[in-house]
Amino acid sequence: MIDPGVWLFAAAYLLSVASPGPGIAALVSRTLARGWHGTPAFVLGFVAGDLLWFMAAVTGVSALAQRAAGALIVMKYAGAAYLFYLAYRMWTSDVALADVDREPPEDRPFLASFLLTLGNPKVMMFFLALLPTVVDLETLTIADALAMAAVIPIVLAGVMSAYALASVRARGFFTSSRSFRILNRCGAIVIAGAAVFVVRG
Repeated sequence: MIDPGVWLFAAAYLLSVASPGPGIAALVSRTLARGWHGTPAFVLGFVAGDLLWFMAAVTGVSALAQRAAGALIVMKYAGAAYLFYLAYRMWTSDVALADVDREPPEDRPFLASFLLTLGNPKVMMFFLALLPTVVDLETLTIADALAMAAVIPIVLAGVMSAYALASVRARGFFTSSRSFRILNRCGAIVIAGAAVFVVRG
């Protein structure tokens, strides 16, 4: 029988994922600018990052990570630096209308979202601080841990896909190269803002 704490975790995780944060901001900005291209890999990066933080929490590595403050700071700044890089590329890109649905070959959507997740204070707080108050990690069985791990991709992919779908539909209102250039620059500002949030979080 699945521990009731697993359902409590699922509810708390859903609320955490659905609430706006750097991850949602980056996803919406990227999808508005580029459509579906790279979105599955971008979402997969979030899933991989959350699963890594979850594994750290349930295996006790989180306690070690909390002591190794330097490592957390390095991950935070690495994620922020990559976001600033993406914001710069988005701001300076000269988009022609015929190219708006073409994915730049140098883009690394999985890496971008994975690094963002590793350095995202919101994700850190959930798995390192909130999770132990929701579930007793010391008595957590393997079956319950696997059930919780299964919740993560289901909830995260579902929520992120909903945001991405809404962004793609909104993207249809932009029909000129100039509007896409404005959209890119607005997206760059949002992604840069997410990077600032990561650094200051």
